[in-house]
Amino acid sequence: MAQVTFEKIRKVYPDGTVAVKELSLEIPDGELMVFVGPSGCGKTTALRMVAGLEQISGGEIRIGDEVVNNLPPRERDIAMVFQNYALYPHKSVYENLSFPLKLRKMEKSEIDRRVQRIAQILELEEQLPRRPRQLSGGQRQRVAMGRAMIREPQVYLMDEPLSNLDAKLRTQMRAEIGLLHKEIGVTTIYVTHDQVEAMTLGERVAVMRKGELQQVASPQELYTHPANLFVAGFIGSPAMNFFEGKIEVVDDGLMVAFGDGQRLRVDDAERDFAPVLAGTAGASVIVGVRPEHLEDAALIPETPSDRRLRGLVRLRELLGSEMVVHFEVEAAPVMTAETREIAADVDASTLTELDHMRSNRRTSFVGRFGVATQAVEGTVAEIAVSAGSLRFFDPSTGARITT
Repeated sequence: MAQVTFEKIRKVYPDGTVAVKELSLEIPDGELMVFVGPSGCGKTTALRMVAGLEQISGGEIRIGDEVVNNLPPRERDIAMVFQNYALYPHKSVYENLSFPLKLRKMEKSEIDRRVQRIAQILELEEQLPRRPRQLSGGQRQRVAMGRAMIREPQVYLMDEPLSNLDAKLRTQMRAEIGLLHKEIGVTTIYVTHDQVEAMTLGERVAVMRKGELQQVASPQELYTHPANLFVAGFIGSPAMNFFEGKIEVVDDGLMVAFGDGQRLRVDDAERDFAPVLAGTAGASVIVGVRPEHLEDAALIPETPSDRRLRGLVRLRELLGSEMVVHFEVEAAPVMTAETREIAADVDASTLTELDHMRSNRRTSFVGRFGVATQAVEGTVAEIAVSAGSLRFFDPSTGARITT
């Protein structure tokens, strides 16, 4: 096992495209680090530079104490699991697993010991005589992982290994990867586009955008203390709701005003998150609130009026344990480069809808309500906003307003 260090890493392609910009990051020995971000953010390029599959344009990558910039992939003591399984179709599971060890000309007894151990860990004992075409998608992915694990490298590199699986298998395999890492403890870099995977798997998560590292922190830290508008909008499912507001200083504290005369109180917990907020009085700020911090006020009648907002209910989606409610609020939607990029990453229609809402100065919200909600499609509902849930961002920089 070994620590992996990125020191001011750059990747520039011959046509001038900058894929990775000055990436500096230290991944301690034994950590499972997840790189996440939208398509084209540079996460896979960074992984491929560690593997030696992409040439480094500048900076240093170290595995342990050794600079590996100019080492060929086979000398880096890494193992990689790809999006496709890349198994030999004519070989059995046993032969697929043992192939990397045969190339190293290991003793047959040692090869057999390692194959049996990996098969036991991955619950593949009964599949050893079978060929890949006789396996399910999840079993094939286990074999691909086992072939990487059997080499006992210093570092595992995983490039979206679950993206070809269906939703149920992805959830199962995600849990298995987490358990395997706890058991084996090898330094692992895991690349994914799926922020749910990132949040559930990573000990720390590195969020990237346009080749730049936006924030690296634990999943809970990213969720609670996002560094900027992009991280706040990208992390969380459904995504954080954003709208434009103005800070007002009142006798007993601060309020955020928006839309058709609506106002929300800024409570003490929110002022702790943004202690310089009073200095922005009169200026526009971007306000963010997560869907899980919104509830039908009819279910919480004790919610004070200054912690409620009004919205026109457009759609209800029953998910069994909760009701996802889409509603519109008379407030200016946020149209920055960050929010447009996040919307475009969902699909083109989301971006088109955002432009339409902007022209009408209305913002689309999503709330995760209790199943007993009385909110009805086509009617105006009052929505309770949880205390301490508002986050504030600088419209000019996108940075979260903090100290």
